[in-house]
Amino acid sequence: MSRYKRYPLVEEISIHNIITFFYKEMARDFNTMGEKHDFWEFVYVDKGNVEIYTDSYQAKLSQGDITFYKPNEFHAGRADNNTAPNLFIVSFDCNSPSMEFFNSKTFRVDKEEQMLLSKLRAEGNAAFDPPADSPQMSRPNKDKNAPFASEQLIKNYLEILLISFIRKGVKIRDYGNLSHINEDNKDAELTARVIRYMKENVSENLTVEQICENFAVSRAALMKTFKEVTGLGLKEYFNKQKIEQAKKLIREENLNFTEVADQLAYSGLHYFSRCFKKETGMSPSEYSRSMRARG
Repeated sequence: MSRYKRYPLVEEISIHNIITFFYKEMARDFNTMGEKHDFWEFVYVDKGNVEIYTDSYQAKLSQGDITFYKPNEFHAGRADNNTAPNLFIVSFDCNSPSMEFFNSKTFRVDKEEQMLLSKLRAEGNAAFDPPADSPQMSRPNKDKNAPFASEQLIKNYLEILLISFIRKGVKIRDYGNLSHINEDNKDAELTARVIRYMKENVSENLTVEQICENFAVSRAALMKTFKEVTGLGLKEYFNKQKIEQAKKLIREENLNFTEVADQLAYSGLHYFSRCFKKETGMSPSEYSRSMRARG
C-alpha cells in the first residue's frame, strides 16, 4: 500500500455533455418562435443588438452582453434596432447547485471572460465538422482531424468561464468585442490600434503603405509585429474585415450586391463576388439565401 495519501479534488462545476455549439450570423429580421429544453444555454452577442424574452424577464442585449437560460425556461429572441447580429450560442448539461447563480442573469463580460470565449469558439471550430461558425453546423460532430484533446479543452474552457463569472460576482465592465486583442505589451497595443484603424476605414481601399504611413512605422516592422500578434498579414486581415462588413450589409438587406461592392470600394460586382466566395465558400447570393433560410 502506498504511504502517500491522495487528496481528492472537489469539482464545483463539471460539464460532460454539450448539446449545441454555434457561432451564428443572423439576418436583420431574425425572430425565433421560442423554445424550452432540459439543459443550460448561454447566448453571447458578438455583434449587433438582440431582444430576448423568457418566462420571467425580457432584456435588450448589445455587443459584449451575455445571457443564460436555465433548464426548462421558455426563451425567445429577435434582432433589435434593425441590426444583423452575430451570436455565440452554447448549450450544455450541468447539475451543479452553483449554476443557480446564473438564473435570470444578463450581464457584460470582462477581458478575461472574452479571452475564454474566444478560445472556446476557436476550439469548437477545430474540434467539430462542420466547424462552429459554419452555416451548415446543426449539432456537434467530431472532426476526424481535430487537434489532440480539443473536446477536453472545450470542457475546460467552459468550466473556467462559468467559475470566473461566479467568482467575480459578474462586475459590469465594457471591454469591446469577442475578437479583443490582449494589449499587455507594446506590440499588441500597436496591433490593436491598427485593427481599429482598419475597421474605421473598411469602406476604403487601404494599402499597406497607407497603414504604415498613418502609424509612422516601417513596412517590415509593422508586418512582422502584426503577423506575430494576429497570425495574419495586414492585407489579409483587412480583406477579411471587408468581407465581414459585406456579410453584415447583405444580412441587413438595405443594399443590393452592386451597392455593397461600391460601398466597400471593390472595383466591380464580379471582383467582389470572387473575393466573397474565396473567403466564405459561397457567392453573395448563396450567402443571402442561406441567411433567409436560417431566419
